[in-house]
Amino acid sequence: MKTALDFLFNPRSIALIGAAHSEEKLGGILLKNLLKYKGRIYPVNPKYEKLMGHRAYPSIAEVPEEVDLSVIMRPAPEVPGILREHKGRAKSVIIVSSGFSEVGEDELQDEIRRTGKEAGVRMLGPNCMGVYNPYSGLDTFFLPPETVKRPKKGNVAIVSQSGAFLHCIFGIMRNEKIGISRAVTYGNAVDIDESDLYEYLGTDGETQVVVSYIESVGDGRRFVEAAQRLSRKKSLIVLKSGKGSRGQAAAYSHTGRLAGSYEVFSSILRQFDIREAGDFDEMTDTMKALSFQKQAKGNRVLIITNGGGSGVLAADECMRQGLEVAPLPEEKMANLKKKFPAFYGVHNPVDLTAQVTDEDYRTALGELKEDYDGFLIIALTGLAGITEGLADIVKDFRTETEKPLIFHTSCGCGAGMLVNRVERAGIPVYLSPERAVRGLRALLR
Repeated sequence: MKTALDFLFNPRSIALIGAAHSEEKLGGILLKNLLKYKGRIYPVNPKYEKLMGHRAYPSIAEVPEEVDLSVIMRPAPEVPGILREHKGRAKSVIIVSSGFSEVGEDELQDEIRRTGKEAGVRMLGPNCMGVYNPYSGLDTFFLPPETVKRPKKGNVAIVSQSGAFLHCIFGIMRNEKIGISRAVTYGNAVDIDESDLYEYLGTDGETQVVVSYIESVGDGRRFVEAAQRLSRKKSLIVLKSGKGSRGQAAAYSHTGRLAGSYEVFSSILRQFDIREAGDFDEMTDTMKALSFQKQAKGNRVLIITNGGGSGVLAADECMRQGLEVAPLPEEKMANLKKKFPAFYGVHNPVDLTAQVTDEDYRTALGELKEDYDGFLIIALTGLAGITEGLADIVKDFRTETEKPLIFHTSCGCGAGMLVNRVERAGIPVYLSPERAVRGLRALLR
């Protein structure tokens, strides 16, 4: 049996209240996006008989069927009246309109909460952009896809209280080759909130990683229970803003929900083993690693590098992240010293120097594959011995062992093709040693 959130993410029919004839208006941008969807689309605007070649209707009451989803883009004072018309006419509603608690209109927000409940509809918003489902083609965002390009299909769902956060992360995901399964902004959360969305995504077949940007939480106990359940099934990464007094004030003015004490929030996440990202970069590094590979147990890390300084920086970051850069077993060290030139550094990190060849990485990995839980490969390009063939070596290693493996190289020096091949092999590439280690840390729990 389909739930209200099934209708939200996979509707068979959609009404757009406030559809416009031109992309100069948000209602026109959204209508154009919706017309690419395979479901039945009903533009609603009493001023027009047709919009973008489709029959327009004066109100939701005139639409010829009960729709699975209705999107409301009208001024805030009109929304309660529009919601009353939705009784028996829609199963779920996205209220894009702003002008509620985030600007001090608490009574108006309370009114739409009551009205929606009386109408028997589940509501997302207000003050939100709605949902994006690349697998079905649903896009309720009022962002032109020509200027705000969507990420490719993938396994990462974004649950964001903020539309601006989603705008930023879309660009990051495209640059980092991270694919998306679902995206949703829920704004003021008058009804559907992060806990509801966690429950839905926990059973979604296309989603394996959930990134959740939170400014405030309404029902703390329900949030923790839903986050725990989701974390047992899939990888959940929480990024909390509003950590200080000024941030909390900004969060309230953004969505009208009190942020509360960050210290209490963070300690609760730790207590219940819910993963928190400290900042945007940590969230990005963690998301990338988890989208490419599965987690494994252990904390013993092997670093193989052709640049000594990069290896040292990685080792330092491992210490900060609680990862053990364990010494090589004596027997394995002796074996490698027989195979490698005398000037190679056969320790951990294994330093293959500037005279490295691709095959040296294969040799080191093959010798030490049973002794470590995770592996960091550092390959600084621009040297004769580093070729695109290294991608096949690390791919073969991953296929054979299924252990976490992260790759670091610097930009430039012909690295582009190598990076593309390594990431196509399911191995995330990071442009600094520290970020690579943080990615590896995400995979070792």
